[in-house]
Amino acid sequence: AMDLAYVCEWEKRPKSNHCPSIPLVCAWSCRNLIAFTTDLKNEEEKDLTHMVHIIDTEHPWDVYSVNSGHVEIITCLEWDQSGSRLLSADADGHIKCWSMTDHLANSWENTVGSMVEGDPVVALSWLHNGVKLALHVEKSGASNFGEKFSRVKFSPSLTLFGGKPMEGWIAVTISGLVTVSLLKPNGQVLTSTESLCRLRCRVALADVAFTGGGNIVVATSDGSSTSPVQFYKVCVSVVNEKCKIDTEILPSLFMRCTTDPARKDKYPAITHLKFLARDMSEQVLLCASNQNSSIVECWSLRKEGLPVNNIFQQISPVVGDKQPMILKWRILSATNDLDRVSAVALPKLPISLTNTDLKVANDTKFFPGLGLALAFHDGSVHIVHRLSLQMMAVFYGSSSQRPVDEQTIKRQRTAGPLVHFKAMQLSWTSLALAGIDSHGKLSMLRISPSMGHVLDMNMSLRHLLFLLEYCMVTGYDWWDILLHVQPNMVQNLVEKLHEEYMRQNAALQQVLSTRIVAMKASLCKLSSSTIARVCDYHAKLFLIAISCTLKSLLRPHFLNTPDKSPGDRLTEICSKITDIDIDKVMINLKTEEFVLEMTTLQSLQQLIQWVGDFVLYLLASLPNQGSPVRPGHSFLRDGASLGMFRELMVVIRIWGLLKPSCLPVYTATSDTQDSMSLLFRLLTKLWLCCREENHMTEPDDTLIDECCLLPSQLLIPNIDWLPINDGIVSKLQNKQLVRLQFGKAPGLVGHTVSSQFDAFVRAPGQPKIDHLRRLHLGAYPTEECKSCTRCGCVTMLKSPNKITAVKQWEQRWIKNCLCGGLWRRMPLSYS
Repeated sequence: AMDLAYVCEWEKRPKSNHCPSIPLVCAWSCRNLIAFTTDLKNEEEKDLTHMVHIIDTEHPWDVYSVNSGHVEIITCLEWDQSGSRLLSADADGHIKCWSMTDHLANSWENTVGSMVEGDPVVALSWLHNGVKLALHVEKSGASNFGEKFSRVKFSPSLTLFGGKPMEGWIAVTISGLVTVSLLKPNGQVLTSTESLCRLRCRVALADVAFTGGGNIVVATSDGSSTSPVQFYKVCVSVVNEKCKIDTEILPSLFMRCTTDPARKDKYPAITHLKFLARDMSEQVLLCASNQNSSIVECWSLRKEGLPVNNIFQQISPVVGDKQPMILKWRILSATNDLDRVSAVALPKLPISLTNTDLKVANDTKFFPGLGLALAFHDGSVHIVHRLSLQMMAVFYGSSSQRPVDEQTIKRQRTAGPLVHFKAMQLSWTSLALAGIDSHGKLSMLRISPSMGHVLDMNMSLRHLLFLLEYCMVTGYDWWDILLHVQPNMVQNLVEKLHEEYMRQNAALQQVLSTRIVAMKASLCKLSSSTIARVCDYHAKLFLIAISCTLKSLLRPHFLNTPDKSPGDRLTEICSKITDIDIDKVMINLKTEEFVLEMTTLQSLQQLIQWVGDFVLYLLASLPNQGSPVRPGHSFLRDGASLGMFRELMVVIRIWGLLKPSCLPVYTATSDTQDSMSLLFRLLTKLWLCCREENHMTEPDDTLIDECCLLPSQLLIPNIDWLPINDGIVSKLQNKQLVRLQFGKAPGLVGHTVSSQFDAFVRAPGQPKIDHLRRLHLGAYPTEECKSCTRCGCVTMLKSPNKITAVKQWEQRWIKNCLCGGLWRRMPLSYS
């Protein structure tokens, strides 16, 4: 059910410079970035430097470590909903907001912050932005995404003019203060601090949750199990440019173990207090412990009718809705005595669950998002159902003993402190678990989609497919799902994903069109039989981006234009007119809509060259179409992509009349040959064979013969495919534990790259290319570059262009790569 995928540890040092923080904290973002803390001792061992480390799960060794500047120990780390900003808070009341520098995942800076001087922060959260999507696991077989994932009506914590959610954070301090900081659009921070209640008391543990009505709920405990767990409603508003906080006391509860005579004094301390989810303020998880053992309880807040005395019933009978209601905490479930709990990780999947869902259908009761993780001092980790607390899966660490021999366990306990997780986080799909142990080592655990229970292959695939669809709809990164994909599943998953996508309405398909291509590319990377298709999918992403950018440059000739834009009209005319002569297609277009400045046309030459080269490469490879391992193979039967190339060829032809130097450059054997007309003619013939998906025909012999002649008429270019990625996920499929070291790239042997993939592998002295600008960088680039964390695409960090059209092109991928991956800065002379 659970196994170790990889561990990443610090280099061994003579003096233990790296030591884990106490308390150690970590956080996992929806972009699959993990942040965690350690402390760095200096040589004299007097001062501690409080470090924040940020890693991308695909390249865990490439750690970005920053001196946080916090004077005291870091107590909280929290990612925002977009996964691009991080909050850190310390035991001196300082809160810092970190954001990416130049949108790079391995470069961070502290931009803004707030403070409550000298008051340690015990709980921290970003304000809710009002976006909540519910997953309906029981409808995972439905055809419509709208049935599987529904938008829940949820109000933001605070709204600006026009209903836009206001950004900011809320924190609770040890002395019972609540502080709210709001980020104004001009970059200023509005901060306000208020006491949770009139009688301020010590807060050892706290957590924050949100209600659908836009309120905030804070749970607090003073750490003693004999004291009540208190709940408060917090309302935030802005009055006269100032932040205002109102608080109200809600019903409190006493843990069941303290009212049970058999356990009354057994568990003196509450060690963990967590709402089951940030947007589920009605359910809370509590853990009470002693030196050796713990007990966990799950509580739920319910509305209950208040019984009315018979005397009052006779005077004024209570009918239906008029019965007075009261909010009351009721215990849902509790565990038996457990080993001492060291860390708790809660699921982030917003599965729609009610208290009655404890008995769910067989095929969904082992769904990963239903479980929460408990780590124990003996090194083991248990996944238990988030409501019933029944065991779903278990992992025994290297130091924990499987429960076979009690004597061994007793001997082990007395031997000394065991290595265990001090902090844990579940991924956003609950298919992976990251734990930081007492030595500051990061362990990545895989959690089976079937939770270790024997489900048939189809059910496991359905779980993975359902979660891939969830990531496609939300835009979250799906790296943790890829951990579970075996080579023999790839083809099946790609086909099923395509089927589900094709069932959606046209508008949704358009929104998700690039995301599904990126998803298919990352899946195909995991099998040697489909790895050539990865290049095709990335080329398709590039083609879609070029098509959108070039068509957006076309402007209607008159202001009172008809409904369709020039780009739409171009698509319509090119699909209607099936003539193989490029000039006859051009006649039907209003060429005045294609007029651009000469400098703009010249600046687009590299992109135009790629279109020309790719069309030539495709047509030249048509005679070898029986070989699916050749990159470009899938384009030969893809009518939509060939249609896009055909449209672009027409646009380029018109622009060539305005500025001949922007045309693609071909090396032809004959001076009189019109290369573009020749390629357009062959491309149109190929497009006509497959433009209708249901009525595809094979290319005729004359077309194949003409394509066979192409290498003797034109020099066939080498296409610069993306390099095979250096990430970790494809190295984890054999289920062997991979050991890594922070700051040291591993010499891993991944897929054995056979001779057929020589096209993707560059010799050390070969010139490198900027994959998005299509510029040659030289064998040893002197420009700073960035690469994609997912597909390995490389591009220059700073733009060499000043022209608006090129800037518009570059804006498309300033924050993310075309595949949706994050950027990371590369060392200068990358190899």
